[in-house]
Amino acid sequence: MPQPASRIRVLVVDDEPMVCSHLDTILSVASDIEVLEPAYDGAAAVEMVIRQRPELVLMDLRMPGVDGLTAIDRIRKLATPPVVVALTTFHADELVVRALQMGAAGFLVKSTPPEDFVGLIRVAAAGHTVLSPAATRGLLASAARDREFLDLPRKRAAALSERESEVLGCIANGMSNAQIASKLYLSEATVKGYVSRLLDKLDCANRAQAAVLAYRLGLPPRP
Repeated sequence: MPQPASRIRVLVVDDEPMVCSHLDTILSVASDIEVLEPAYDGAAAVEMVIRQRPELVLMDLRMPGVDGLTAIDRIRKLATPPVVVALTTFHADELVVRALQMGAAGFLVKSTPPEDFVGLIRVAAAGHTVLSPAATRGLLASAARDREFLDLPRKRAAALSERESEVLGCIANGMSNAQIASKLYLSEATVKGYVSRLLDKLDCANRAQAAVLAYRLGLPPRP
């Protein structure tokens, strides 16, 4: 069968070989996805990213040796870093919040149904945030009990216009620019402009960080 001209090269990083094998089986059925040889710890992940140049990395956060957070930090400092999506077993995992703040483009729970996983990988590789609204509410509600998360940067939010706040709420709900445009009756180009401006005002590197900040500020995602 002929392969697509452009395939999404995915690196799976997990210290459990069975998890790597499971994700390989799920993703390899898609003709537009190429699963690279897995990495079993954070140090190997960084080396693989440099050598193999994947478009997307699925990063387990809890690993012996060099953990996922450390690996994400090192990868994000590369000249041309790939998209990194955190992998977690828990819906309320405080490490996910830290991973998003460090530049991860989203997170996926390992129990995500196989039929949904491929589509979510495509969404993340296309530059969109991959967040489960229900799971995100849970993990950030838990994190909000910490003193660090009670000192909310409300001055940043106050700088947003009403429309920018609406767009931020949509981002927190994991919506793409096209979905936001449809919901708010705007053009995609206009939405892109709003997203760019609000990321700058909030001092966020990407949409995932903006989504985290939205929850911290008590801005619920729009249904």
